[in-house]
Amino acid sequence: MIKFSSSQMGTFFAINIAILFMISCMNCVDSTDIRPALDRVLGDYALNYYNKVLRKTGSLYTISLPKDLSSVKADMVRFRCGSLRRYGARVKEFHIGMGIAIEPCMERVVLVRQNLGSNWSDIYYRNYNISGYNLVSPILGLLAFDVKYDSNSTANLLEVGIFAEQEPISIDFSNVTKTVKNSINKPLCASFGRDGRVSISDQISSNICLTGKNGHFGLVIETATLPKTGKLSEWKIIIGSTVGGAIGVLLLGLLFVAMIVKVKKRSQMVEMERKAYEEEALQISMVGHVRVPIAGPTRTQPNLEHAYSPP
Repeated sequence: MIKFSSSQMGTFFAINIAILFMISCMNCVDSTDIRPALDRVLGDYALNYYNKVLRKTGSLYTISLPKDLSSVKADMVRFRCGSLRRYGARVKEFHIGMGIAIEPCMERVVLVRQNLGSNWSDIYYRNYNISGYNLVSPILGLLAFDVKYDSNSTANLLEVGIFAEQEPISIDFSNVTKTVKNSINKPLCASFGRDGRVSISDQISSNICLTGKNGHFGLVIETATLPKTGKLSEWKIIIGSTVGGAIGVLLLGLLFVAMIVKVKKRSQMVEMERKAYEEEALQISMVGHVRVPIAGPTRTQPNLEHAYSPP
């Protein structure tokens, strides 16, 4: 558990040191775990904001963050531990059901909701040893802090845990995640533990995940299900165009041959008719004032079969 100091100067110094540390390690995240530092910075800002603003129970407040964390969004809300357990609550994308356990919590609990954005989500994600999956959503976090006051009536925050005993905590990524196109499988739910482990589970519905405790969560998709682009698509286009062109040329060739055969047969018929007309030419005669062809006279000469002499 992490306890945050209430000293304004000490907190300001710690925040700036942590931010400088994270920025300097943005290019070396493979060997440096920035998760505790990021959670500490956001927790310190939540503490400062809690001590400055009017703290109305059940009201959601947006935490102002420095420019270096401009892509990160954070909100906070305070509840009484007993009320949160009896009635549950909704904090942006997180829906906490009834019957949760807060360990430890004496009186009040502050919930801090995080949206790490695209840049910090990628940095956070790369600190986990997970292969075969790509992150397709910003990482959402839900942290819980017990509120204690010192002698100066200044709040101190002690990190605690939320455990769903009756109803699981649901997380809705619909408003923070773009639709994944051309993927074979649906995105999966990923829970990022502080021990460096990642738990993968199925969604209960589109962009909806369930968890049994607070922490950090995101949507991932298997690398093999991502759409393949580049050279593979170009080769598909080339092969398809070649096969289509070959089929088109073949059909045109068959059509050309059929036309030639038809013309040749027609020429042969015309030639045969011409020859028949020349070989069987008829004589021309005048019938009135019209010249018409007539058949020439033919006569079969009689031929006696037997010699016969009359008596």
